Amino acid sequence: MLSIRSLYQIGYGPSSSHTMGPAKAVKLIRDAFPEIETYEITLFNSLALTGKGHLTEEVIKESLAPKPVTFLTTIDLERHPNTLIIKGFKENEVLVTKEVKSVGGGRILFVGEEDLEKPIYPHKTFKDIKKYCKLHKMTLAEYVYQFEDEDFHQFLESIWEAMKAAIVRGIASRGVLPGPLKLKRKAPELYHFNVDKEIPEIKENRLVASYAFAVSEENASGGIIVTAPTCGACGVLPAVLYYMHERHDVVTKERILNGLAVAGLIGNLIKHNASISGAVAGCQAEVGSACAMAAAAHATLFNLNMDQVEYAAEIAIEHHLGLTCDPINGYVQIPCIERNAVAALRAIDACGLAFFLTDSRKISLDMVIQTMYQTGLDMHQSYKETSQGGLALYFKEEDDVNCW
Repeated sequence: MLSIRSLYQIGYGPSSSHTMGPAKAVKLIRDAFPEIETYEITLFNSLALTGKGHLTEEVIKESLAPKPVTFLTTIDLERHPNTLIIKGFKENEVLVTKEVKSVGGGRILFVGEEDLEKPIYPHKTFKDIKKYCKLHKMTLAEYVYQFEDEDFHQFLESIWEAMKAAIVRGIASRGVLPGPLKLKRKAPELYHFNVDKEIPEIKENRLVASYAFAVSEENASGGIIVTAPTCGACGVLPAVLYYMHERHDVVTKERILNGLAVAGLIGNLIKHNASISGAVAGCQAEVGSACAMAAAAHATLFNLNMDQVEYAAEIAIEHHLGLTCDPINGYVQIPCIERNAVAALRAIDACGLAFFLTDSRKISLDMVIQTMYQTGLDMHQSYKETSQGGLALYFKEEDDVNCW
């Protein structure tokens, strides 16, 4: 598996696969071939169908400015769902042609070229990781620190600061999100909602949800967030960590960083053995993976044992199996933002169940990751970030319940 640095990336929303990945690809070509005068970029499949709502063309044009860019779109299901072909021209002659796959979480692969990122972890399943940790009497966080570089602790600190900053900005921001849906920001309203004699359980739900909304709304507006594991699912993990840090004195900064390390390990396992891309495996691969990461982090914050961490993550994925990716109008807003809040609350519940029921479990984390991936492969293409099925198909502006 690759470094967790490849999983957690700080960047602009609204999509790691549709904005961060393509922007990274064109910048690499721009820097390698400064003599290029004009570009022609073909967007395939999910990029072609939801690129406008995900601001794909805008971020590419911004990355290549002032050079002119022509866009083409096409469907070719033999290619990866997030494929782009970049052609650079000089004096009307093709100077370079590159095919790129944006595989999720901002990670890109140039077709036919060697992957520059190299694996650093010797184990590829949670079963093997757990066996290794028990043999060497180490925690999951210690396992991560053993294989990452010496600056990794500092890296996690920067990730935590970026997550907190996104929450603070999101709670303070009001107005309407970009795009035709004219969706009102809800994080400030949720956070400041005044309820007489609010019971603790309701207050927890409201605050956790407000933090998830805050980050997801920042993402939807093109703000700076952390992929965890993607932009579309970026609100889940920060919401759980931030709430627990604010609520419990025992949840120190060091525990937060350990939680981030373990969450990253879970995300890495999913990314390596399945997918974190909605275009490949539906929203179960994005929000479901984020929920698993948050559940594992939550268990780590309170020093639960390795089996309980595994069970918390397994529950979180299991109960997102089959979740479709159907963004209305191709924007990472409905149902994406609300799903982040629901998944954050579900992560806390998953950890609670794991605390009590770990000894009776039958399903392993490795098994449910494999199941999620196969479910994604079996899922109809219209439910995998194409905006051709689900809510994206049936939503009509005239049916908007708030239009009257």
